[in-house]
Amino acid sequence: VAQKKAGAAPKTSSREKPKEQLEVRGPDVDSLGFQAMDRNVPGLSQVILHKLNMKSYEDYKSAMDGRKSTSDFGIRTYFDMFQKMEDTFKFCAECKKLPDALPDPKSLQRCKRCQNVYYCGVVCQRANWPQHKKFCKKLKLVALDRLVEWLVFTGDIPFPTETWTKPAGDVKGWEEWFSMQEQLEEKLGTILAGRYMTILWANAGKPRPEDKELCESIRRLVTDFHSRPLTIGLGLQLFGINPLTKVLTVHMVGASHVETLNARLTDYDELTRMFPGHLGMEVVMVGVDVVDGAIMRPPLATPPPRGEVYLSSYKGLYHDFWESHVETKRAARPDLVVGFHPGFHACPDLLAGWLPTLLLLRDYRLPVLFTVYSKQELKSSLQVLVELEAHIVGYAANPFASLRPEQVYSSPNKAPVYCSSYYITLLGPASALPDAEELEQDDD
Repeated sequence: VAQKKAGAAPKTSSREKPKEQLEVRGPDVDSLGFQAMDRNVPGLSQVILHKLNMKSYEDYKSAMDGRKSTSDFGIRTYFDMFQKMEDTFKFCAECKKLPDALPDPKSLQRCKRCQNVYYCGVVCQRANWPQHKKFCKKLKLVALDRLVEWLVFTGDIPFPTETWTKPAGDVKGWEEWFSMQEQLEEKLGTILAGRYMTILWANAGKPRPEDKELCESIRRLVTDFHSRPLTIGLGLQLFGINPLTKVLTVHMVGASHVETLNARLTDYDELTRMFPGHLGMEVVMVGVDVVDGAIMRPPLATPPPRGEVYLSSYKGLYHDFWESHVETKRAARPDLVVGFHPGFHACPDLLAGWLPTLLLLRDYRLPVLFTVYSKQELKSSLQVLVELEAHIVGYAANPFASLRPEQVYSSPNKAPVYCSSYYITLLGPASALPDAEELEQDDD
């Protein structure tokens, strides 16, 4: 439940607030996301809260901030945990009824093919099949990855990786990345035979898939884990920033529980494998909803250790961080700013909240890379940035997009989406604005 639900709503945790509001707190943190789920599937957010024994979004927020323990949620066994995860997906895909609205709440039946979509009866299942059959195979992967993702939290995923044997610029995507991993089959086999994989399938309430399917799921989740650091590395290359010639600072703007929940100090070490011999990098995660944990330590005022990726964070608004830390030299000015799924395109409120940050990034001429889920989000985001007179350096499909399919929460019977599918790069204000027709042509 703590994980991002693709397509449920923009990542509202990354929302910035207007500068005149001095209180630093989230905009009722993912409250917009919960409301969006209510609009798309009536009552779904209440189902999530109910299953976790929470009364309000503030309880959820407290859990994300580490102020509420999982023992308070009624989760006492592994089976309870996996059941509560699955319960949040239980609603009829055709009529949208929730279990509580049925004469027998247990009458919801799962599609046997994908193990992901539920129906309240045969009538709804037959009515929904023409739509569902288009996505059934993909949704089977979604349901599998949703369970195997638990191994990211146990530490089984990702497996230990190798220093890149090719220059970063020569690695064009995941196929080449996997080809550089020595003893890959042995590493996958270790995860398959691990204690937590056994616990998972003893408690998941589903039969254990074949090893081949599990290996493919692990590979997809490994790409999901490493997508963010490799996208940062891609951004450095796109802007011609060489980690081998200078110490680097990267600011992750709009960071939330998506990037920081259970984050470990080693989570971005793949950048060291990508750029062996680098002079030191710091990644500062900045956002009002950064979760307390190992990375909750102040940004460095001095260079990071040579050859290491140092993670730090700031819980607050980016323009406040800029004034209090960057301008006072308590933190380094960034060589690159990244934002994963900022969502400022989604509605006027989010754009208004992001405006101080977007204008700061533009006016200080900072190299910026944003990612989006889809072509539609790409087009909408580009239009917003054009209207803000930002200089769009480029945009394209991300070669290091996650390969893990994610269900669109509002309706499972839509094509799954993938994190960081496209990127946009910006640098300073625009000198000349393309018109709408030119933008449309470029996107095609």
